[in-house]
Amino acid sequence: MFHHAKNGLLRLGSRTMDYISYGTGPDVIIMIPGLGDGLRTVKGAAAGFAMMYEEFARNHTVYAFSRINELEEGYTTADMARDIIEAMDSLGIEKADIIGVSQGGMIAQHLSLLAPERVRKLVLTVTSARCNPLIEQNVNRWMAMAKEKRYHDLMVDTSENMYTGKYLEKARKAYPLLNFVGKPKAFTRFLIEAQSCKNHDALEQLQNIACPVLVLGGELDRIVGPEASREIAARIPGALLHMYPSLGHGLYEETKDWAARILSFFSEGADAGEGTDAAS
Repeated sequence: MFHHAKNGLLRLGSRTMDYISYGTGPDVIIMIPGLGDGLRTVKGAAAGFAMMYEEFARNHTVYAFSRINELEEGYTTADMARDIIEAMDSLGIEKADIIGVSQGGMIAQHLSLLAPERVRKLVLTVTSARCNPLIEQNVNRWMAMAKEKRYHDLMVDTSENMYTGKYLEKARKAYPLLNFVGKPKAFTRFLIEAQSCKNHDALEQLQNIACPVLVLGGELDRIVGPEASREIAARIPGALLHMYPSLGHGLYEETKDWAARILSFFSEGADAGEGTDAAS
């Protein structure tokens, strides 16, 4: 299997959690995916992750954790962070570098606050410390589509607001296939996760994050907005900030240097901020 990619299922008491892993390096990276997890977990995606982000596997063992499969109404991003801490306990992961993307970044904020001793360094990509008007507008629209089971419209709307340029053109070619592949049996999971985005608010606690932090945002982000990244970086002492001028919310898929910039931060710390906008 490519980079020893593995699909797994954790049993956390009466609950279960899909996860993937790849790589065999001594240091651990944990990736926390975004709201798309509400439509499809990481189950079966190990090889895909390993191919897309193979740079991480060179010196690391990489894990990506979904939310638990038994989500209940009212579940919060802090609850989701506690589940990841429990997953780390189950797998014997004492400490890790954390990468949170979009809603995954919201969860990662709580993880760093709830268990600071478990986080070596933290990367927050296209995420927010709280629900702002743009997030609320987008999430409300997606929730309305999900309640009406308009999967095709939901996916098209997400892509149109997420990607830019040639990547968006590529995504558009797949729109006709959306009626036939990927549609979940139910949208309950997505709706619970979406509501947790609206309820997320860690802004006043960010000053207590003590580990080194790199914030990555896109100036063309139409989902959380570019100011969300700046706000996070300004609130976390010593945080580094880099804004991609011509990319939006999907920058982690579109740009070739996303993984390289993160690896530089993990290995060198302050050097990752060279040539970037520094947080004050």
